[in-house]
Amino acid sequence: MTDKEKIDQLVVDYHALKNEIHKVIIGQDDVVDQVLIAIFSRAHCLLVGVPGLAKTLLVNTIAETLGLSFNRVQFTPDLMPSDIVGSEILDESKQFKFIPGPLFSNIILADEINRTPPKTQAALLEAMQERSVTVAGIRHALPAPFFVLATQNPIEQEGTYPLPEAQLDRFMFNIPLTYPSYEEEIAVVKATTSDHKVSLQKLLNAEQIMEYQEWAVVCLNMT
Repeated sequence: MTDKEKIDQLVVDYHALKNEIHKVIIGQDDVVDQVLIAIFSRAHCLLVGVPGLAKTLLVNTIAETLGLSFNRVQFTPDLMPSDIVGSEILDESKQFKFIPGPLFSNIILADEINRTPPKTQAALLEAMQERSVTVAGIRHALPAPFFVLATQNPIEQEGTYPLPEAQLDRFMFNIPLTYPSYEEEIAVVKATTSDHKVSLQKLLNAEQIMEYQEWAVVCLNMT
């Protein structure tokens, strides 16, 4: 396949993904664009907005259309690093065995990431940068592709912790979500109060996404 054919195919798949996502998500065109750009660029996103703007629904929808494994982690004040990374246990043969946490998935929704203390936030640093985690001195590779799509409530809200600079540096985009327009709110009400159930198609798989990512890196090196 030539470079032009690859570009044409990427454009087709990109628009197909957007159309599929907008079967569920009303509006938020710029947000969808930036999240998809980050995914094809092998990067992570931070979605910032007050509760109720469909941040979680957006990530769920994208994961479903991409056909990737998906885990949601609800970040709470009592969440420990081992709750997301995993831990070692002593099995019946008296050998330590690593039990992977929810981090071992293609797409991780770090929901309300700034509601958990800095110690737990820091557990994501290695995963986001190296695509691996180290437990008891042993490195464990994460599935490929791997993305963290985190949501954050405004820092001025009660019960939130500011993300450290090292954490913010791991995100390619810091995407603010705004309230929908009046027309979009009417469309949301109609969609959520009807009996019609939307069935989403899986348009891409892990191998196709990684192929697009590798090709994007080659194109950047050529420019």
